Amino acid sequence: MDRRRFLFTLAASAVARAEETKHFAGIFPIMQTPFSDSNALDVEALAKQVKFLDRCGVHGMVWPQLASEWSELSRDERIAGAEAIVAAAKGLKPKVVIGVHAPDVESAVRYARHADKLGPDGIIALPLPDQKNLDALAGYYRAIAKACERPLFVQAIGNMTVEFIVKLAHEIPSLRFVKDEAGHTLSRISEYQRVDKSVSIFTGGHGRSMLDEMARGASGTMPAASFADLYVKVWDLWHAGKRTQAMEAFGRLGLLITQVSAYGVPSLKYLLQERGVFKNIRCRGKNADGHFDEEARRSLKETFEFVRSAK
Repeated sequence: MDRRRFLFTLAASAVARAEETKHFAGIFPIMQTPFSDSNALDVEALAKQVKFLDRCGVHGMVWPQLASEWSELSRDERIAGAEAIVAAAKGLKPKVVIGVHAPDVESAVRYARHADKLGPDGIIALPLPDQKNLDALAGYYRAIAKACERPLFVQAIGNMTVEFIVKLAHEIPSLRFVKDEAGHTLSRISEYQRVDKSVSIFTGGHGRSMLDEMARGASGTMPAASFADLYVKVWDLWHAGKRTQAMEAFGRLGLLITQVSAYGVPSLKYLLQERGVFKNIRCRGKNADGHFDEEARRSLKETFEFVRSAK
């Protein structure tokens, strides 16, 4: 290949990558994990959640993550859940991002290889438990990227600096996105914009600073799935230039964000049950401690009905 053809190929590849990256933007909810009354993974309800999110108008969906109780899932459950989600999303508009993280490199690579065969639109990986060892962390993400060529989201937490993420993105061609929850979200968005705009930034934290995040150039946010349609409304209004309406809608949404932040995963499952998606609010591990009582249910339902009914 001569130099001119090489440069043309390189430029074409960069354009193609930028075009693909552009479609990863917007509201990408973290899906909740449904369990049956016998505490088994409910793949039917998981698939139903995919259809629900599509009706909500989301741009993508992600599973399993922290709010999905991923650490309470067995390997077989994660494999079955990923397959159910990808199958249910076939032919729908939202992107599907599958989590491949694990406490060790070997297990993460196995999940990544499965994802490579399954063919979701992207993959995401939480870091290793020891985030302080950045060399080991870099090796972990390189191994994941080698095992799966799908576009990769890195979840930044702990001491994962912007410089570390950007450097890693230069080393790993498939690393195009970061879900950043390491430090002060808003200032880090601006830092990414200054250092290297090629890394697309998504946020978490229930999107509680969503308006400022969009203003600073974030590509999207990953809130809970239960009321994803309300986030979509804010996103659409903002990007249509209707900033006042977006602020009004987000102000109401903030009431729900405050409550689910206080009550946690059971409250998210309760809203999905109220909306006909889940059969129950069964949780595992620390989320099954019973703190979500009848008073919490009454209050949350009342708030949700108020927010949803507002014009």
